[in-house]
Amino acid sequence: MRTRVKICGITRRQDAEFAVNIGADALGLVFYPPSPRAVNIEAARTIVAQLPPFVSLVGLFVDAHAEEVNACLEALPIDILQFHGDESASYCEQFDRPYLKAIRMRDGIDLQQQSRIYSSAAGLLLDAYQPGVPGGTGQVFDWSMIGQLTQPIVLAGGLDAGNVASAIRQVRPYAVDVSGGVEAEKGIKSHQKISAFMQEVANA
Repeated sequence: MRTRVKICGITRRQDAEFAVNIGADALGLVFYPPSPRAVNIEAARTIVAQLPPFVSLVGLFVDAHAEEVNACLEALPIDILQFHGDESASYCEQFDRPYLKAIRMRDGIDLQQQSRIYSSAAGLLLDAYQPGVPGGTGQVFDWSMIGQLTQPIVLAGGLDAGNVASAIRQVRPYAVDVSGGVEAEKGIKSHQKISAFMQEVANA
């Protein structure tokens, strides 16, 4: 099975266009103001204007008020919601849109239990745990913690061209999610790094 690729933390239209043209399946927009990769609705409109078909647009939120999420859904062609905070399953389900629930992997976490709690999720996004940071840490976690899940797995956390092929071979995720690993600086993507990342995914 082909491993899908999501490029997250897009802040510029040229980066979105390059990622799509080189074969990314999904683009992630961060609607979490403390993030260095955050965008607002107006910026997001410019970034995603005239996206080609069959590219998924993912909106990332962290413990946002429902009104904020709904405002983004009304203004933008968001296909999938991604929740990175302490959102309950019932909160995630209220928007009538497929969603990914991010799980921060740390010692003692019961991933099977999380899968049952968020059984309505389209998939679980597995990221590294760092205290006080909801995601985008750039850290790799121990992939052997994952085990077998019935839900699709989106693997995140410190991926780059140097380790993504190994990650895919070990975990066999449905998709991989990269942000910092393809950046020239926070929020600014390196087209060379995106190209290298996509090539290593293909190699795996």
